[in-house]
Amino acid sequence: MGDIMNINYKYFKKYKDRADFLIKGIYAGMMIGIGGIAFLSLENKIAGSFFFSIGLLCVCMYGMNLYTGKIGYILNNKLSYLWELCLGLVGNFIGAYAVGRVMLLTRFKDSLVTKALTVSNLKLNDNLLSIFILSMFCGMLIYIAVNNYKKINNEIGKYFPIFLCVMVFILCGFEHCVANMLYFTVAQVWTWKTLLYVLIMVLGNSVGSIIIAWFYNLYYK
Repeated sequence: MGDIMNINYKYFKKYKDRADFLIKGIYAGMMIGIGGIAFLSLENKIAGSFFFSIGLLCVCMYGMNLYTGKIGYILNNKLSYLWELCLGLVGNFIGAYAVGRVMLLTRFKDSLVTKALTVSNLKLNDNLLSIFILSMFCGMLIYIAVNNYKKINNEIGKYFPIFLCVMVFILCGFEHCVANMLYFTVAQVWTWKTLLYVLIMVLGNSVGSIIIAWFYNLYYK
């Protein structure tokens, strides 16, 4: 009986952990989505990039599961870590998509759609190599922001890289896969082509994050 209970507990814990990965991923997608709405709502790009940072700030403060913030740590984890990444990414999409769809029901719909269409068309009319390169640089910055938040002990200094890195990737036009899930949803431009572009963004974000993580592990860990 004891052995059966232990097996049942192990299965329960495994599926509970996976459910947690998904739920934390959904909340992370929602936070990035809210940051994306802030960006779309402001005409001033510098101000928009600053307030977009609220998304990553909430993710870091509450330990949510953001794919771009976690992929770099694949170098330090077992193969089972892939479950956390995959479920987190699915959750990120659900959260970002939900925020986008709900905002289309509000009085801000017209202005948000107009801005989101401009942003989305710029991305979807770009070539895949360009999208990959821009996504790679974004992945580097997100890893730097998240890793410094984890490693810096100063209660003020740990937040500075979040705002700086997020503002830089937005002002430079780098591509963040989860943020773009929000923009594409608000713009209502989901097609097979859109999905392909998002997958390239995921790949680019992953490569960029892993490149910086490898450097950090080699020289500073």
